[in-house]
Amino acid sequence: MTSLTSASQYFEEHFTKFDITDSQINNTEFEECEFSDCDLSHSVFKGCKFINCRFSRCNLSLIKIPQSRFAETTFRECKMVGIDWTRAQWSSYQFHPELKFYQCILNDSSFLGLNLHEVVMEECKAHDVDLRETQLNNARLTYCDFTHSLFGRTNLSGADLSESVNFNIDVLDNNLSKATFSRYEALNLLESLGINLVD
Repeated sequence: MTSLTSASQYFEEHFTKFDITDSQINNTEFEECEFSDCDLSHSVFKGCKFINCRFSRCNLSLIKIPQSRFAETTFRECKMVGIDWTRAQWSSYQFHPELKFYQCILNDSSFLGLNLHEVVMEECKAHDVDLRETQLNNARLTYCDFTHSLFGRTNLSGADLSESVNFNIDVLDNNLSKATFSRYEALNLLESLGINLVD
């Protein structure tokens, strides 16, 4: 594969070390495709579909994804700064986790109001991420750093945040039913109640 073109269909293609920064790809479907060591930063994917695709060690920072669809897509060791995921097209009926992130940098991204139940974020750096009003029930959010990320009216019921750090979650403003936290970090939840702890 030597190039990416709009209005195309790619099936089981492997894109390696592609550099398509500042490009625009429209109405293109990728199914069972793999992207390795690619630089897609600052590009626009409009009306595209990514179905069962895998991204490894790619730079996707500041990509724009208007009306694009993601179904069971996995990202590993990717740099994904400043992505507005709310611009994508999301299914009303979601039976499997649409997105899985492993060891990714997700800083300054927005998932505001999205239905991302069972999403996976594992060992990710997620600074200044907007997770307000997001459905994260039964999500796996482990070993992540959520410094300055926003939680508000977020559904975290059944979510696993074990070994995650630096989150600021108001227990009165978020659904934490049956959520899992590491013991030490769980003490931070009490700050929203104005409780003082002493030894």
